[in-house]
Amino acid sequence: MLKKDINADLIALSRTGLGEFHLGLADGSTLESSRIVRRVPGRRIVCFGQWRGQAVYAKIFLGKSGYRYAERDLQGVKLLEQAKVNTPAVLYHGADVDQHTKILIFAAVAQSQNAEDIWQTLKDGQRFLLAQSLVREVAYHHNAGILQTDLYLKNFLVEGEKIYTIDGDAIKRLPNIFTDKCALRNLAVLMSKFDVLECEAWCHELVATYLSARKKQLLIDERSLKHDIWSHRQAVVKGYADKKVFRQCTDVSVSRTFKRFLAVSSKFYHPQLLDALIDPDALLESANSQKLKSGNTCTVALTKIGADEIVVKRYNIKSFWHALGRAFRVSRAAKSWTNAHRLQMYRILTAPPIALLECRFGIVRRHAYLLAENIAAPDVAEYFSAADSSAESWADKKNAARNIASMFYKLNLLKITHGDFKATNIKIVGNEPLLIDLDSMREYRYRWMFERQHIRDIRRFMRNWQHQPEVRQLLLDAFNDIYKDARLLTLSGVATR
Repeated sequence: MLKKDINADLIALSRTGLGEFHLGLADGSTLESSRIVRRVPGRRIVCFGQWRGQAVYAKIFLGKSGYRYAERDLQGVKLLEQAKVNTPAVLYHGADVDQHTKILIFAAVAQSQNAEDIWQTLKDGQRFLLAQSLVREVAYHHNAGILQTDLYLKNFLVEGEKIYTIDGDAIKRLPNIFTDKCALRNLAVLMSKFDVLECEAWCHELVATYLSARKKQLLIDERSLKHDIWSHRQAVVKGYADKKVFRQCTDVSVSRTFKRFLAVSSKFYHPQLLDALIDPDALLESANSQKLKSGNTCTVALTKIGADEIVVKRYNIKSFWHALGRAFRVSRAAKSWTNAHRLQMYRILTAPPIALLECRFGIVRRHAYLLAENIAAPDVAEYFSAADSSAESWADKKNAARNIASMFYKLNLLKITHGDFKATNIKIVGNEPLLIDLDSMREYRYRWMFERQHIRDIRRFMRNWQHQPEVRQLLLDAFNDIYKDARLLTLSGVATR
C-alpha cells in the first residue's frame, strides 16, 4: 500500500471488505491485517492481524470524523477499565505514519468468540444459560454506573465462563436522574436481541437473574419490560427493513437513475445478475425459464443465473387506471423486499431476497420486479399429503405441525399478519415452515387492530384442510398446545379446550 494512497485504499477496503494489507504506524511499527471482520463503508474498518508479533484486533477510523470517533471509543474503554469490567487491553492508540488515520489496537482474547456466533451453534437450554450470563454482565455494568448502548450480541466476547465487553464507542455513564428507569430500558434492549419466543419463555427467569446480580432493591413490572422489549425490537427491524435495505450499505448495493431503481443483495451481487437485469422481461420469457404463473396481477418464472436458481416475479400493470393508482405508491415488489428482510431479522424462514427492480419515470413507478432464491421444497399441502404413513413420517408431520403453530404464535407476539395463508404460500424445509408471497404482509403497532387480522390468518390457513380431517386435527392439537392464551383460537374457531 503506497503512502500517498493509504487513505484512499483504506476507504476502498471499507467498501469491498477484500484484501490483506499492511499499515505503517506513527511509532514506526506495522499493523499486518490478514482479515477484515467488520466495516462501515467510508467510516471504519475492524480487522484481525499481527502487531509486534502478537495477535490483535485493530479499529481503523476513516474520514473527517475519524479522530473524534476514535477518541470516543478510547474513552469508553477507559470507563470499562475503571469499572473493572472485562475488556480487551488497548495496546496502541495513535495514527498511521502519515497522520491520515486514527487507529486503536486491542489484544486478541485467545479462544474467544463473539456471543452472536456462539448463539447460532447452541440449543435452547444452552442458549438460556448464555442469555443468563449476558444479563448478569449487563447488571454488573449497571452496578458500576455504566451503560453499553449498542447491545448487540457481537459486542460481547465469550471465553469459557468469562465475558468481555467490547465497542468502547457505545459505553456511557448511567445518568444521575431516572437511573433505574434507564438501566431497565437498557436491560430491555439486551433482551430484545433474543428470539421473541425465547424471550417470552425466559422473561421471568431472566428478570430474576438480573435482580440477583444487582446490589440494590428494584421493582420490575414485567408487562412494562415486555413492552419496552417489543418497542425496541420493532424500531430496530423497521430501521433496517423499511430504510436501510433501500440504500447503499454493507448488505445491499443500490443504484438509481431517472428510469429505474435497483437494489441487489450483496450476497448475490455479481456481473451475470446485473447483466440479466438490464432486460428483466427476457428472464421471464427465456427458453431456459420455467413459467410458474402467468396472470393479470403477476407473472412468475423460475430461471438460473450463474449458479443460482432464482424465482423472478413481475408485478403487472393491468390497465391505465391501475397504472395511475400504482404510480406514486410503494410497489408490491418493494413491500415483498422489505418484508423478506423483516422476516429474516425476526428469524422467520423466507426465501432469501436477491434483488428489487422498479422501472420508473422520475418519481412515477411503473413495472416492478422481485428476485428471490428458489426454495426447492414442497408446499405445506404437498408435505402433509405425502403417501408415506410410517411412524417416522407421522412423527415428522407432527413436528412440522408444531413448528407451524409456533410460527403463527411468533407472528402473534410480533403483531405481524401475512394476509394470504393459502397452502402454496408455506413451504416445508426440514420440518420447518418457510413463508413466501409477502406483499400483503403487515406489521401492526396496536394489538386490537392486529388481532382481527390474525384471526383471519388462522381461519384462512385452516380452510386448507377442510377435506383432510386427520391433518386438520393434527394442526388443531398443535395450535392448542402452543398458544398460551386460548382466546384467539376460540375467536378463530379452532380451540379444542
